Amino acid sequence: MKKVTKIDKIQPAKNAENKLRVAAYCRVSTATDAQLESLEAQKSHYENYINSRDDWCFAGVYYDGGITGTKASKRPELMRLLADCKAKKIDFVITKSISRFSRNTLDCLKYIRMLKDKNIPVFFEKESINTMDAKGEVLLTIMASLAQQESQSLSQNVKMGLQFRYQNGQVQVNHNHFLGYTKDREGNLVIDPEQAEVVKRIYREYLEGSSMDKIAKGLEKDGILTGAGRKKWWTSTINKILRNEKYIGDALLQKTYTTDFLNKTRVKNNGIVPRYYVENNHEAIIPKDIFLRVQEELVRRRVVKTSANGKRRSYSCDHCFVQLVICGECGEMFRRLHWNNRGVKSIVWRCISRLESTGLECHARTINELVLQDAVVKAINQMLGDKSNYQAQLQLNIAAVIRASQATAIDSIDEKLMALQQELIQKAQSKEAYDEIADEIFRLRELRQQTTIDTAARDEQIKRINDLKDYIVQQTTHLTEFDESLVRRWIKQITIWDDHITIELKSGVSIDVDA
Repeated sequence: MKKVTKIDKIQPAKNAENKLRVAAYCRVSTATDAQLESLEAQKSHYENYINSRDDWCFAGVYYDGGITGTKASKRPELMRLLADCKAKKIDFVITKSISRFSRNTLDCLKYIRMLKDKNIPVFFEKESINTMDAKGEVLLTIMASLAQQESQSLSQNVKMGLQFRYQNGQVQVNHNHFLGYTKDREGNLVIDPEQAEVVKRIYREYLEGSSMDKIAKGLEKDGILTGAGRKKWWTSTINKILRNEKYIGDALLQKTYTTDFLNKTRVKNNGIVPRYYVENNHEAIIPKDIFLRVQEELVRRRVVKTSANGKRRSYSCDHCFVQLVICGECGEMFRRLHWNNRGVKSIVWRCISRLESTGLECHARTINELVLQDAVVKAINQMLGDKSNYQAQLQLNIAAVIRASQATAIDSIDEKLMALQQELIQKAQSKEAYDEIADEIFRLRELRQQTTIDTAARDEQIKRINDLKDYIVQQTTHLTEFDESLVRRWIKQITIWDDHITIELKSGVSIDVDA
């Protein structure tokens, strides 16, 4: 007769005292006081619970505090627990729930199957699941999926909360590595006077013509530390400082966004999700006019211009005339050269068509840099010598800029957006109405962003014209020598002709001088 013996469970290996070596795993996802108290309570509970069993031997409590549950690889204590299991130091693992162990389904199943291969069960108290049970993996898959959905839902809720805060202009800035600022007791950004001087130095030296690399080396030489307290300065750090709108007291919110809630992957926001610009959020270190001049200089130095023959060109030289000097005959740019003509050294500017094969025939003259400098001085003095005429012309230019600007008022767009967002919430159950309203919201967001850009460009052009008017009024004497800063501030283009030079200013004024 056949004899059948029922085997209920596969029992894990026990230690020399014939007791199961049991370990517990705990985790809290944030480092708040309440969560940390919860962590301490969990640790105490498991230590008492395991020690109360005569057939169990306490193998430790492994705990991670203030760490996300979606990325198991970033939880050092979980990794240590798994390593000790591999090293056969643990026979049985207890944890509060699947979501405490991992909210990532794939990670959760991977680690549990790895432990099952080593005959080590995991018991989830809340769900009452033992991974060694026959039904364990089926239930586990379902519960882990729910936990992952919960994490995704939480991620979406966090995003929505951030969106509302951004719309209300609530700015959150990590000041720990932010050169120039610290925070007061209320959490507001306040200026750190010593660091602010470093920021001002960086802006000043860049406008004076220094490259980012030269600025970085100068700061290192003087023993000045970065915002993170490091001795090494990178050009990328200088670049970020020069572009950061927070130094003028403003804040652009949602520059990056999360694309994957599991991997916490963040990417640059190129308009996929809305951005918000908050003006006058905190005290400025850099005046806005200086900041805007730096932005122009950044563009000028990196811009790739298309030559008359269709070839794209850019130059790394930081000289104030680079990419400003244009050939009146063929339209190509002039390049700066060091000449040695029969032992006489000089610096000249020459049309690229005469230096390399561009497909354009050109006979433009080569011009000495001193002649160019003199032409700039003559042009500005000509303007200063006929103040009333040029002031009248500048006033006409302001009127032309205002007429050309037909942008819709931003306040009007914001009112429509707020109304549509409320309507969207009310009609969320109707798919057709929902899609229609959502499309209109996206259209208005794009219109608002373009309107903001157009308005800023208009205001900047008007300010530039007014600044030149003020300069004409305030300058009581003619220039006696060349000033590089005036070129960077006022001049848009210098065109070289056979018998004269045209100086075109950023304010829309053109001046011809003999040279």
